[in-house]
Amino acid sequence: MRLSRLRWKPLAGSAALNLFVMKKAMRIARPAKRGAFGRWRPTFFPGRTFENLEDLNRQAFEWATVRMHNRPTDTGLIPAKAFEYERAYLLELPRHLPAPYLIHERGTDQYGYVAFDGNYFWVPGTDRNDVKLIEYSDRLKIYLHRKCMAEYSLPAAGIKNQRFSPEGMPEPRYQPRNRKKPTVEEEKRLRAMSPSVAGYLDFVLKEEGGVQRHHFIRELFALTGRMPNAVFIQSIERALRYQIVSIETVERIALLSMTQDVPGLPIVDVDESFREREAYLEGSLTDAPDLSIYDRLLEEEDE
Repeated sequence: MRLSRLRWKPLAGSAALNLFVMKKAMRIARPAKRGAFGRWRPTFFPGRTFENLEDLNRQAFEWATVRMHNRPTDTGLIPAKAFEYERAYLLELPRHLPAPYLIHERGTDQYGYVAFDGNYFWVPGTDRNDVKLIEYSDRLKIYLHRKCMAEYSLPAAGIKNQRFSPEGMPEPRYQPRNRKKPTVEEEKRLRAMSPSVAGYLDFVLKEEGGVQRHHFIRELFALTGRMPNAVFIQSIERALRYQIVSIETVERIALLSMTQDVPGLPIVDVDESFREREAYLEGSLTDAPDLSIYDRLLEEEDE
């Protein structure tokens, strides 16, 4: 197709006028290369993986100092040597200056904990006023009325919902007020019981705006302690078949499963001739027991 026969969309023309540019069609130099990325994609291989932020820094330091020596380069220059060369042109900070830090204002709950970065740090003492947190690269200091109350080492990356107290001091007896109570362990045990239980959890938890995740898992896990595992799994399979998300309904299903399969009591043949036995006849003629003592006890209590 010739470029002179191209038809422009009205939107493209108006955009060109607003931007004060001229419409011009360009011919692709090598049309065969269009979409080449899609054909090359299978030749890619996954990159490096890291367990946490500390592992990433360790591998990066190893590559910058050790592995780069064996890397074939034209100049033979590695980042560590380049930094030594550029160091002379940098301004070195005085050693008496404090390390870089960030200031955070936090409130203290009734049990003496402050929340920071998803974890809870205990403040010694009985004063529950607002505190000031000084965050360094590797530690955290808590100040109250310009006095350092505690100093903590920052937890590793990925550690959340944990509580910390100063070393050498007795551990606080109370939990933080707003500490989350995850249900990871309960969910893991439920999924390990049977594939049907795992499928039921997937069905219930994927419903948006349905049940509350942690509340539902706790109630379902508590239900396992009130019945045998076989009955629980059978009830869950039936609940999954009929798409039931109510714990009360699951419990009624389990009750029905335990009662409908119970056989009736066996019929016992009783020999009616026992009434003619000597022991039976002797017992039938004994004196009636004297229960008046209980009447006197009741009268004494009323008085």
